[in-house]
Amino acid sequence: MIVDRSLVALALLAAAGWSSAAAPTQDSAQAFSVQDLVRLDRITEPAISPDGKRLAFTVRSTDMDANKGRTGIWLLETSKRGASPRRITDRAANATAAEWSADGRFLYFLSNRGGSMQVWRVAPGSDTSPVASQVTKLPLDVGSFRVSPKADRVLVSLDVFLDCANIACTKQRLDEINKAPATGVLYQRMFVRHWDAWSDGRRSQLFAMALDADGVAAGTPVNLTGGIDGDVPSKPFGGREDYAISPDGSQVAFSVRAAGAAEPWSTNFDVYLGSTAGGAPRNLTEDNPAWDGQPAFSPDGTQLAYVAMDRPGFEADRFHLVVLDMKTGAKRPLTQDWDRSIASFAWAHDGKSLFATADHLGQRPLWTVDAATGRTSAITAAGEVEGFSVGAKSVFYSLSNLANPADLYAVGFGGGKAKQLTHINQDTLAQRKLGDYEQFSFPGWNNETVYGYVVQPPGLKRDQKYPVALVVHGGPEGSLSNIWHWRWNAQALAGAGYGVVLIDFHGSTGYGQAFTDSISGDWGGKPLQDLKLGVAAALKQYAWLDGDHMCALGGSYGGYMMNWIAGQWPDRFKCIVSHDGVFDTRAMYYSTEELWFPERENGGPEYSNPAAYAKHNPVDYVSQWKTPMLVIQGGLDFRIPEAEGLSVFTALQRRGIPSEFLYFPNENHWVLKPADSIQWYDTVIAWLNRWDR
Repeated sequence: MIVDRSLVALALLAAAGWSSAAAPTQDSAQAFSVQDLVRLDRITEPAISPDGKRLAFTVRSTDMDANKGRTGIWLLETSKRGASPRRITDRAANATAAEWSADGRFLYFLSNRGGSMQVWRVAPGSDTSPVASQVTKLPLDVGSFRVSPKADRVLVSLDVFLDCANIACTKQRLDEINKAPATGVLYQRMFVRHWDAWSDGRRSQLFAMALDADGVAAGTPVNLTGGIDGDVPSKPFGGREDYAISPDGSQVAFSVRAAGAAEPWSTNFDVYLGSTAGGAPRNLTEDNPAWDGQPAFSPDGTQLAYVAMDRPGFEADRFHLVVLDMKTGAKRPLTQDWDRSIASFAWAHDGKSLFATADHLGQRPLWTVDAATGRTSAITAAGEVEGFSVGAKSVFYSLSNLANPADLYAVGFGGGKAKQLTHINQDTLAQRKLGDYEQFSFPGWNNETVYGYVVQPPGLKRDQKYPVALVVHGGPEGSLSNIWHWRWNAQALAGAGYGVVLIDFHGSTGYGQAFTDSISGDWGGKPLQDLKLGVAAALKQYAWLDGDHMCALGGSYGGYMMNWIAGQWPDRFKCIVSHDGVFDTRAMYYSTEELWFPERENGGPEYSNPAAYAKHNPVDYVSQWKTPMLVIQGGLDFRIPEAEGLSVFTALQRRGIPSEFLYFPNENHWVLKPADSIQWYDTVIAWLNRWDR
């Protein structure tokens, strides 16, 4: 594998640290707060027009009165210097997922403006308020869509009952269920519930509909997934990256996990190929029992690229690119030797290269991948590329970092100086002080290099001491990288006067697959050692951090680590915040939903390997707990169910340890509603202020 020298340059940049330049210079500016956080706009889903002159994207704004986010499609004329973005969809409804027609005349999107989520289209032109027309008028909500290159078909995903002969049958059955006086539901297999929803027996299936001359979907929708007992897109987080239409419009490729009753303990997604006219699809990756996904046709249709994992049952295995010859069926691993996991990718228009995002040393740059050799080269520097769209000569992408929410940028295929296209939150941020940040490294477990970040309180005075908030990421195979995090926002904690320490312990992504793998079977071992060494290194390197006033916070695996720290490092912190954290690893196995995760981490089911589940189990060390703890739990969290959080609080209360329990009955594994987010931060910061000052 040939790796471009820009990768080395990026590594040196990461090692040296990269400080934000976003902190305002106005003396009157106030520190950034959670009130500011929830009111910021969020940019997602950039989509460049075929001619590269217009960039569509989604903006999510916050409606505080309705306590929810609202989305709209905006347009930026990239060919006009100094042009400002303008909204092109109705403010009274949500709109998202913009996609251009191949000729660039129309922009398709999803909207609920008609009362349900359907596909609409608009001809942007120069009209400041273009009139949109409805493309689909289905009795069910559309989950996602794609339009064929010839604009003669639209593909939509719909949740249907597989034993129904048509969509009307599904609608009728749902109406009957809602009207029935009996409310019991009989389940015959798992998933009974998944993420934050109980199963109602429906599956997301892919349907094709013909478009008439006016662009309206007509005729009977044709099921392209052949009734496969799986979801396309996958649930709960799959999207239209899970399927693609060939350039000539005749074929569709999609990824699906068709595991039947074994679905909760399988990660075996396969890529299928079918006709957009219907018929039985063909499994292209039956030879790989692990995950295959994100199929994408080359521009000339001769090749199909997709990402693949090698190890079954392991959702954090490395995704590498595979290219399949559509004529011969031969498969060619393209990035097998590149020790990074691809998050997303897309073809260049000439088919000679691909673009991909992959974590790297605390950043997530955009990379080019040579389609012939697999040679990789980073074309963006520090920060996290959250989404991108490939134009004719440039790539348009959204980028955030620890001091800036995402804005849109453009960079040439060869990299170089990027051009910032939007300043979406400039007015708000210009009135607030944000803390500078810096990346640091230290010898962690086994003397291996571990990276972390320190975020300063705004207006730092280096001759003063500041209390510390150690934030531990979830996953556990995740990263607290150089990204603007909407749920665990370092600037909101820094704005409250805390020095924030973030450490990518063993098990984190972006440092090679062996580093990621090292946490499996050792949840309480190497990561805790890294946290101890990382805290010591940060205190030594940054004298303004007050080691006598520290609190630790974490959610999901981070919440597990809080419960583990309480028994293994009980004298270090003034307080702990444990959000949706595992308390009893053995009991949690039988109440969570995705069983492949604990089985991979612990070498099998709990009943066949109980010793592994007991190896690092927080419940066994409650007798050593003494640190005041705030426990937070979502009622709709089916990943780590509410009994775990209640058990932590019960243990604390019974032992007489100062503790509080913040319960969100309508939140899942995350806190998403604006008012709930404000309450979360207010409660957390009040807890920190009570014990860490």
